[in-house]
Amino acid sequence: MARRPALDIVKDPAEPAVERVKPRGELGKALGITVGDAGSQEMPLPRNWNTVFLGILTLIAVLTCLYVARNIILPVVLALVLKLLFQPLVKVLERIHVPKIIGALVSLLVLLGVFVGLGALLSSPASRWAAQLPQAWPMLQARFAVLQKPIAHLEHVLDTMGVHLDGGDSFLSHPVSMVTAVFSGTGTVATNLLETLLVLFYLLVFGETFLRRLVEVLPRFDDKREAVEISMHMERDLSAYLLTITIINAVVGCATALVMWICGVPGPILWGVVAFCLNFVPILGPFFGILMFLAVGIVTAGFAWIAILPAGLYFGIHIAEGEIITPMLLANRFTINPVAVMLSLIFWYWMWGVAGAILAVPMLAIVKIIFDRLRPFRAFGHLLEG
Repeated sequence: MARRPALDIVKDPAEPAVERVKPRGELGKALGITVGDAGSQEMPLPRNWNTVFLGILTLIAVLTCLYVARNIILPVVLALVLKLLFQPLVKVLERIHVPKIIGALVSLLVLLGVFVGLGALLSSPASRWAAQLPQAWPMLQARFAVLQKPIAHLEHVLDTMGVHLDGGDSFLSHPVSMVTAVFSGTGTVATNLLETLLVLFYLLVFGETFLRRLVEVLPRFDDKREAVEISMHMERDLSAYLLTITIINAVVGCATALVMWICGVPGPILWGVVAFCLNFVPILGPFFGILMFLAVGIVTAGFAWIAILPAGLYFGIHIAEGEIITPMLLANRFTINPVAVMLSLIFWYWMWGVAGAILAVPMLAIVKIIFDRLRPFRAFGHLLEG
């Protein structure tokens, strides 16, 4: 008995010369591919090689400028992301007839109040843990001696990424140099904090005016409408994403602080804030959090089995957040390919340090939203789809 063709081409016995192919929807379903309407899902690929090469050269030039001028560009990008986070607050205040300038000042005061309050709250437990680290480090070093070779490989990877550790020995022998190397990129943000706040203030007050002037410059009505749609779509989705993620991470931080308090770990509020910050870096943040809480458990409880309890409970919190809560709240609005997220984290950490890793997902989301809206780049936006 003859086998049917691979593409399910159905032949009519009465018409041997005519071949009927299954409809697009059925064929797409058989191949596991969603096939939409040609008008709404058209994703053209560039056919002119000159255009492709010029696009690659332009991309390399832009990335080079972002790396060389990172001391100027990083605070501006951070201000843009913070603007999307605080824009809903300014709009709510506008609805109750509060002037936009006052709303922007309130947003800055909220931001500064959070940083100052956390600094005052965490300074004491952080100093106690820092004083305890030199005595606890030999015990951790002996416990994790089996990780000597993997850590040596990690040092090599960090070196290729531009993160150079002081001294010739492994950072198992130099914990301070390890922390300094990992967080070296945050110095740019700290030293340019005033620039970030100024740019954030003017974006909150005059951001819509800048968009209006940009729309007026565009020559065609279709271009004006597309620019407005992209801006509104990007602001709505990213504001909702950042606000939702911030609330989720705050819940994770509170749950972690409660777990650390139950386990008897000193300074539970400190570790709750650490978990809150780590959760802004997908994949890598929780991974380092598990290792860190394992070390904290060993320092607190010694080598007893209870030492793995803080790391185990933190892992359970992360599983509940990453597999249930976040997909339930964001799956319908926002999905990105995890491979693209991982590559973006590695790349932007190499470019801008920890600040780049935190900004990697919002910047990737901005790129995807723009690519999805612009017809020549729609295929690249589809590649980033989760």
